[in-house]
Amino acid sequence: MKHRCQWCTEDELYQQYHDTEWGVASYNDQHLFEMLILEGAQAGLSWITVLRKRAHYQQVFDHFDAQKIAQYDDQKIAQLLQDPGIIRNRLKVNSTVSNARLFLEIQANYGSFSDYIWQFTGDQPKVNHWKTLADIPNSTKESDQMSKALKKKGFKFIGSTICYAYMQAVGMVNDHTTDCFRHQELL
Repeated sequence: MKHRCQWCTEDELYQQYHDTEWGVASYNDQHLFEMLILEGAQAGLSWITVLRKRAHYQQVFDHFDAQKIAQYDDQKIAQLLQDPGIIRNRLKVNSTVSNARLFLEIQANYGSFSDYIWQFTGDQPKVNHWKTLADIPNSTKESDQMSKALKKKGFKFIGSTICYAYMQAVGMVNDHTTDCFRHQELL
């Protein structure tokens, strides 16, 4: 039996996410944008709630195509807010649209969002060696810096805790505990 991080429950969806995606270094702008939006949507909720809605998010948010989302108007936003398949929080939906516009600005100014966002870990994954879930921090100086920089650019739902969860999700940090089979695999 594989030993996983303590936060990973017996839920198959959670295990698949843990085993194949969480902590894997991603440099793909569309994936980086998707995870930025989903981590913001998660604020105040459990990650499994978002994972269960992810496929529907992909469908109704044009597969996280920032160019398309940046064009959403009030009518599209109103339509999304009626959809029970997503987290129907007006501030979160509006931030998805405004964050898409800002994401595109970063791409235009830095060549890619990946080039911009990875600067916060020195352009490579940071490998941690946490023994237990309790050892893992909610935020770090790097996530504080990322949050501050993104907020300065106008991003919403991007506090330091959300930024750290994002860094974990897209593999900017390897926070699999040392007893988890994925910790060694990702080295």
